[in-house]
Amino acid sequence: MRSSTNPRRSAYLALLILTIVLGLVLRRVPMGLPYVIVKYGGSMLWAMMIYWIVAALAPVWSALTSGIFVAVIAALVEFFKLYHESVLDAFRRTLAGSLLLGRYFSWWDVVAYLVAIAIAVRLDRSFIRRGGA
Repeated sequence: MRSSTNPRRSAYLALLILTIVLGLVLRRVPMGLPYVIVKYGGSMLWAMMIYWIVAALAPVWSALTSGIFVAVIAALVEFFKLYHESVLDAFRRTLAGSLLLGRYFSWWDVVAYLVAIAIAVRLDRSFIRRGGA
C-alpha cells in the first residue's frame, strides 16, 4: 500500500505548490484582471490548496471524503470571519492573515469554495486516482 500512496502524495504536493503560486500571482501581481476574477479566483485557489493539503495528509481517503472534509473546513473558516477579537482582527490585517483567513464573511466565498472543491475532487479522480477511488 505504501507504494500506491507515495506517488499520489507527490502529485498532491506538486499541485499544492502550483496552486499556491497561482493564488499568489493572482492576488499579488497586478494583471489588470476584473476584481471578481481576482477575488473569487483567489478564493477558489485557496479551497483547492486546502484540498491538496488534506489529500496529501490522508491519501487513503476517497476523493469524495477529502472533498467533504475540506468543504467543512472551508465553511468553518468562512464563518469564523464573523468572530471578531482584537488580536485575531490584527492578524487578519496582515498579508498572511488576509491570505489564510480572509477578512470579511461572504456567502459568495462559500459558493466559490464549493465549486473549487468539486473541481479538485474531479481532477483527483480523473488524473491522480485514475478511476474514481
